[in-house]
This record gives sequence, C-alpha cells and structure tokens, in this order.
Amino acid sequence: MAGMDLAGLRRSRAWRTAGRHPQWTDAVLGLGVAVLSLFMVSFSPQGQERQDITAYHLIAAGVAFVAVTVRRRAPRRALAGTVAAAVPLTFALGGQPQAVTGTLMVTVYTVALVTDRRGLLLTAAGVCVVGWLTYVAVGDGPWWDPENSANLGFVGMAAAYGDATRSRRAYIAAVEDRATRAEQTREEEARRRVAEERLRIARELHDVVAHHIAVVKVQATGARHIGPRSPEQVAPALDAISRSADAALTEMAFVVGLLRDSGEPAGTRPPRGLAQLRELLADLSGHLSVDYRVTVEGASTGAGELPAVVDAAAYRIALEALTNAQKYGDGTADLTVAYTPQAVTLHIANPVADPAGARGSGYGLVGMRERASAVGGSVTAGMAAPGRFAVRASLPRRVPAVAS
Repeated sequence: MAGMDLAGLRRSRAWRTAGRHPQWTDAVLGLGVAVLSLFMVSFSPQGQERQDITAYHLIAAGVAFVAVTVRRRAPRRALAGTVAAAVPLTFALGGQPQAVTGTLMVTVYTVALVTDRRGLLLTAAGVCVVGWLTYVAVGDGPWWDPENSANLGFVGMAAAYGDATRSRRAYIAAVEDRATRAEQTREEEARRRVAEERLRIARELHDVVAHHIAVVKVQATGARHIGPRSPEQVAPALDAISRSADAALTEMAFVVGLLRDSGEPAGTRPPRGLAQLRELLADLSGHLSVDYRVTVEGASTGAGELPAVVDAAAYRIALEALTNAQKYGDGTADLTVAYTPQAVTLHIANPVADPAGARGSGYGLVGMRERASAVGGSVTAGMAAPGRFAVRASLPRRVPAVAS
C-alpha cells in the first residue's frame, strides 16, 4: 500500500512540479520552518505568557531558512551548521530549544534519506546528546525535564521517519529494477525463440526448395533421354520443369528472408504436411491418453495443389496447438481443417482447467504466429468460451509472388 501511495503521489501534479524545481521547494519549506520557529518562541513553554521576539530569534529563523534551503545539496553540512548554531542560540535565549527544534527535525530527516541505518543511529544519537547536554547546562530544570525529552523525541521521530522513507524508496527502486530486468529478459528470450523458430522454418523451406530442384533435375534428365525417341513427351517434361522452377523461386524468397547461419546439414525431403496429420494423431493416441477429433471441410486440391511451404506451416501450427492442448488441457481437442479457394483455415479448441495458465510462456504462440506470417497468414488465440481455449490460423493458398 505504501508503494501504491507513493506512486500516486509521484503522479500528482504538485509532486511533479516540486520535483522539477527542488531549490524553490526547499526555499519555501525553509521559509515555513523559519516562520514556525518564530511562532513557537513567541509563547512561553506553558503557552500562557507571550514573549518578545529578539535578534536571537531572528538569527534562529535565518539559520532555519538557510539550512533547509541547502539541505538537498549538502545534507550533512546543513545538519552540522544547525547543531553548531543551536548550541549558542540556546544559551543566548535562556534555554528555548523550540527555536531550533524544527530545523533540527528537517535536517535530521534529510540526512536519514542519504545515510544507512547505522550511520543514522550514530548521527541522531550525537544530535540528541549535544541537545541534552546544552539544555542541562543552560536550563534550571532536571535532566529528565519533559520539555527537553519531548524536543529530543521529535528529533528521534524525524530520524525514524527519514529512515522509513529511505527504505521505502529503496524497495520501490529495487522492485522497479527487477521488473525492468525481468521484462528485458523476457523480450530477449522471446527474440531468441523467434530467431530459433525462423531458423527451423528456413530449414523446412530449404528442404522444400531442394525437393523442387531434385524434381527439375529428374525431369531434365528424362527429357534429354526421351527427346530423340519421343519428341512429343518433351513438352510435358519441360512444363513440369517450369512449374517446379517457379515453385522453387517463390519459396526461395522465404529462405533468403529467414535463413540464419547453421551448422546442421539440410534435409533432402520435403517436410510433413496436413496429409500426414492423421498419421501423427494416430501415433499420439497410441502412446498418450489423448482424444483428438479431426474434421475436414472442403477439398485440399479444390483450388490446385497446396503450396508445400503453406502445407508445412499448417502442419507445424496444428502440431504446436495440439501439443499445448495436451500440456494445459485434459488431453482432448477438436481440430477443424477448412479448405477454401483462397485459404486453408485451422481451428483447434480444447478445454483448460486454468485459463490463466493456458497461454503458458507464450513462446509457442510466438512460433505459430511467426510460421503463419512467413507465408502471409495470421494466427489468433484466446479464450473462446469459459474454460475453453482456441487457436485459429488462416493461411493463404497462394504465397506472395516473387519479383523476377
């Protein structure tokens, strides 16, 4: 609560104004302490008989103004000057410590803000000892006089409040620093995960390109051999070569944009696609206590063959979503694959016991979004209904064209 109160105070207009002009703030505070010291000494300790304000009272007020005004720039010097002036002023005023008590409280509080607890205890004890000895030397009352004890108690309270304020500010600063470092660490981890995901995507795209190049080589070799004997078969072979080359060029654009340095060898076969999804689910059901229900709407070849990069991205997104369903849910999930002439849409929904934990670290969603973005698609995820988490991915059936 103290941290929230302080945060609210910092946001207030008056606090921001004071923070922008600390010298003027201290000057106003010093003037207030000086006026208060004159008001305090205008009455006797019993508060009945008025006393005349003398030159010594004005000097005490001047000390208060100067000490409080410079306290932020030189807190220890301000306190030392106040103590040095308080001793002779107390003697000159015939034992009226209230003339300097307010100044001592403000300067002790300021020193507490910049001093550790051990140093503050020594400082406050020294001030109290000097004040007590001075009062005993000049006063005619006993050493345990209530007025003297009250003034020393005020100084002790100022020291305690200053120490509490310093501790609170240090705690708030530590919490803010930890939050900042935690956010930086999370952002760095997210960037690292994104980079790793891009690398995996690039490897898969590389496999796709390698597959198309292999097809081109086979078709070209076949055309060379059958050309002299069957010229009519050369044209279809050249058409197949052209289609494979176009696909390779299109997918190579993604490889150029996503590939990172890697020491691992590239594969020689295209990655899995949605056609292998049922095989994967059957394998998972045989080893884990899961129940995945798959619904397919539309035809996968209704608008031509699904590009390999889109097929691979859809497969990986579905796999990641189903893995999350098994990890954070009860092992059941509904997967719908909808084919349209423009796009293929995946919808994975599963029940979750803890909605707050359904997102986990969030890195899986980052990876799914990165895969979808690589082929011009998108992924959304969130609570579709109370206790039910859903992931929806929309991937275009045509990847962006490559400029020649």
